[in-house]
Amino acid sequence: MLISPTHRRYFMTPREEPLPLYIESIGYNGNQENVLRTAGYPCYHWLQTVKGAGEFHFAGSTVVLGEGSGILLPPNEPHEYVPSLGEWETLYITFGGSQCPAITEALGLGEAALHQWDKGSPLENYGREVLGSISSDQDLSGLEASADMYRFLILLKKHGMTGSRSSISHAVERLAPLIAFMDQHYADPDIGLEQMAAVPGITPRHLNTLFKQSFGMTAYSYFILLRIRKSKEWMTGNSKLTVKETAARVGFRDASHFVATFRRIEGVTPEQFRTLYL
Repeated sequence: MLISPTHRRYFMTPREEPLPLYIESIGYNGNQENVLRTAGYPCYHWLQTVKGAGEFHFAGSTVVLGEGSGILLPPNEPHEYVPSLGEWETLYITFGGSQCPAITEALGLGEAALHQWDKGSPLENYGREVLGSISSDQDLSGLEASADMYRFLILLKKHGMTGSRSSISHAVERLAPLIAFMDQHYADPDIGLEQMAAVPGITPRHLNTLFKQSFGMTAYSYFILLRIRKSKEWMTGNSKLTVKETAARVGFRDASHFVATFRRIEGVTPEQFRTLYL
């Protein structure tokens, strides 16, 4: 619904059977006014600055919401926001769904937080693109909007920065040479954490921090998963390879260790896995 040339707001049609994730409302405000919600908003609430800046008060703290930043709040989080530099242009999304708490928790987005991103990031214009798509399309089922919302949360997880933490996209970019190194040397049983840390030129501890931020696991755990993935490619590509030969080709010195690791990760033995593809 068009409110004015500087204010657009759309409410999505509710469903009898709510989607796991859905947009309740989305809008743009070219002249954001003061907002005080002592009891918060009943849905998850995203607010980002398009132009200008505002002060956002939540959880006993005050942050400046300038360009390249946004706030994500869980339901019923008391908050207040006011313009701080003349006219403040904002874009907001409210959303919910039966699986929304699980999805936001899984992505590490369940708590109220300020998120920032680099200029040119996909986050910069994605909300406006969704707003434009909704305004020009009759998505009566809400399915497209649901997909858009999930994509937004993934982008926020990947490109958003909170506190002093860099974004996942930055970490992955820094780790790209090491990922290539792992792919080239997964068959070498002598590769350990020290050798891996030497590729980007950082300490093993810092390396594990980057991997946990990017992939939710340590660097060596990632390397083991890569070896197991490669073993599946070897086994399904050459039915004559023995388990012992496969183990050696993916960096395991001991076949029994390979079998135990494979079973722990995949839930079946290497031989049982191979029968699925015969």
